[in-house]
Amino acid sequence: MIVNEEFRQFLESVRFVYGYDFTEYAEASVVRRIRAFMESNKVGSLKDLGIMVLKDETAFEHFIQEITVNVTEMFRDPLFYKSLRKNVVNRLATYPFIKVWIAGCSTGEEVYSLAILFREEGLLDRTVIYATDINQDALQKAKEGICSIQSMKNYTENYLKAGGKNSFSDYYKAKYNSVLWDKSLRQNIVFSVHNLAMDKSFNEFQLILCRNVLIYFNQSLQSKVITLFYESLCPFGFLGLGNKESLLFAEKQRSFEEIDKKEKIFMKVK
Repeated sequence: MIVNEEFRQFLESVRFVYGYDFTEYAEASVVRRIRAFMESNKVGSLKDLGIMVLKDETAFEHFIQEITVNVTEMFRDPLFYKSLRKNVVNRLATYPFIKVWIAGCSTGEEVYSLAILFREEGLLDRTVIYATDINQDALQKAKEGICSIQSMKNYTENYLKAGGKNSFSDYYKAKYNSVLWDKSLRQNIVFSVHNLAMDKSFNEFQLILCRNVLIYFNQSLQSKVITLFYESLCPFGFLGLGNKESLLFAEKQRSFEEIDKKEKIFMKVK
């Protein structure tokens, strides 16, 4: 819970007007990002910020884009993807139809990474990947499937470390200073807005990835979101978290079994 009264009142107003709940985000992180937004937009006080964003939806969308975190890259933490290949793919292959949820997908790099992995493992044609985020601007970039060509050297190295089986350049077309991900990777992806702090389960999944998102929530919200994932997973479904995240404070901690302790991959067992 945000204990700074001024910030708490502002965030309560945001929740009341727009339905976006940031009150259970980690306080230091959300306060820092709000202050950075105020400084970059030359807003002198929280009262002025409230007037700015609560009466103007365009200003609020800009606010959301700025304070939500969108740090990502292709095959980020490559050994996580290598572990998926080793410990999860064979079990997913037993399902006739596979549903995956990538929660907090940002600008889509993780989504396309998983699509490439599933293509190489022969699963993509019978998989639907639901990619969600609170940030509509980030989601639009993810839908477009375009990223900077300057990133390709690093992404290629990550791909190879993740156990990539082909030439990484097979999956995109370069044009000017950008690359476009192959259309076949995008055809089984559904992008939509979802607010982990407020929204409910919307399907049953065999695999849920939510990596480097929970670190921005307080313990109470982390537990709430883990329960949401538990309710959204089929029996013996898999959950992947970021390498600094855990189930330690989750109410449903004992309902999961560790598949890979280091890479934070879990299986729902009860």
